[in-house]
Formats: sequence, structure tokens, C-alpha cells
Amino acid sequence: MDGTEPLDESDPKFSAWFELDALILRWIYSALSDDLLARVLDTDITARAAWIKIQDIFVNNKRARLVTLETKLTNTALNSCYSFDNYCQTLTEIAEQLRDVDQPVNESRLVIQMVRRLPIEYDTIAIIINQNKPTWEVARNMIEDEQT
Repeated sequence: MDGTEPLDESDPKFSAWFELDALILRWIYSALSDDLLARVLDTDITARAAWIKIQDIFVNNKRARLVTLETKLTNTALNSCYSFDNYCQTLTEIAEQLRDVDQPVNESRLVIQMVRRLPIEYDTIAIIINQNKPTWEVARNMIEDEQT
């Protein structure tokens, strides 16, 4: 996957290279979803070329994915989740996905987002959290304490 050109068929090492390339290509294909596999599958392709195709698909998708994830982060509310733990897990997963598209969410923003989408009955604890600017874990514990 280092960009080295494939060996010529007349090269004595070609057979070993071809076998390894085919093995890596099978691994790549086995890791793809059916939709993505259909876009990448080719009968005359090296593992490197398949990898570049996949990379191009994701890079071209990056901006759209970013917009979708930002919208999801902004609109995720406690009421849309089945528990507070699920709400926190959903927010952290979206933040991790945003990091994967080169748009990291810092802890402070994550806390603000968590508090911002709490129901009205959490207004008092939300004010305290906003004033004290605690870490994610401390803010989470404060809300859990409020629930009990």
C-alpha cells in the first residue's frame, strides 16, 4: 500500500507479489459493505488501486458527512434517546465521527451541546453547569445526580 508500482510479470518475484496482492485485495473486499463493494469491485485491479478508490470515495463524501454529523450533533436531544446513558453515548459517538472527518469536537463544546438539548426540567442544573464549565464526566455526573 506504499504506492510502489506492481511488478512486471517477467520478474521472478511477480508470483509472490501477485499472491500477496490478491490476499490483501480479498481482505479489503471482505471488509466493505455491499454498497461500497459494488463501487470498488473490479476484476483487474491491485490492492493499491482498490485502496485509492475507497479513499477517493470517502474524501469526496467528507464534506457531506461533516454537514450531516454537525446537524445530528446539534439536533440530538435527551428526549430522542431512550436513556441519559444512551444520550451521552450518542453525543460522544457523533463527536468521534466528526473527529474522523477532521472536525474534532472539544470537551467544552460537547458539554454545552449536552446541556443545551436537555428538557426544561433540567434548567437549574443546566445553569449551574454552564456557569461552572465542568468537564464532560463531571457534567454528566451532575445531571445523573439531578435525575436521582
